[in-house]
Amino acid sequence: MIYFTSDLHLGYPKVIKNRNRPFDTVEEMNETLIANYNSLVSKKDTVYLLGDLTQKLEPQEANSLLSRLNGKKTLLIGNHDKYKKYDAKIFKEMCDYKYLTDKKVPIALMHYPILAWNRYRHGSMMLHGHIHSTGEYNERNRVEGIRRYDVGVDANHFFPVSLDEILEFFEIE
Repeated sequence: MIYFTSDLHLGYPKVIKNRNRPFDTVEEMNETLIANYNSLVSKKDTVYLLGDLTQKLEPQEANSLLSRLNGKKTLLIGNHDKYKKYDAKIFKEMCDYKYLTDKKVPIALMHYPILAWNRYRHGSMMLHGHIHSTGEYNERNRVEGIRRYDVGVDANHFFPVSLDEILEFFEIE
């Protein structure tokens, strides 16, 4: 199975207030996000993490939390991620942008949403994070015929989202 997620901001207490997350402490948020993630993602699954995994954590603590996440992980670097902060052994790959062509539809992956991406007028999708939207953003894009989807935890009830769910959302068979 293939999953996508972003903007966990593990270890960052201000995101609870700033994004109105339903947690009392940063520890509760960290544990809930990790538990939600691991409840769906197995060690064999592929996961694309579209940035901002941690914030304001020392490398040792960040790596300790990230090593608890299941799956074969590819990191798309976000504005709060730094190549040197994370242990490269945790990830299969770390990059700024990725374009997947071996799926049912081509998929552009990046932390930031972009208005135009490779083959966007020919059925490809753009998956991103960064904006901490609600599910209304994804719904609006679907209604407007835009195959751009925020995979961030704030838009997906604090869970990763599977490729199958996204394809179903856009009614792609």
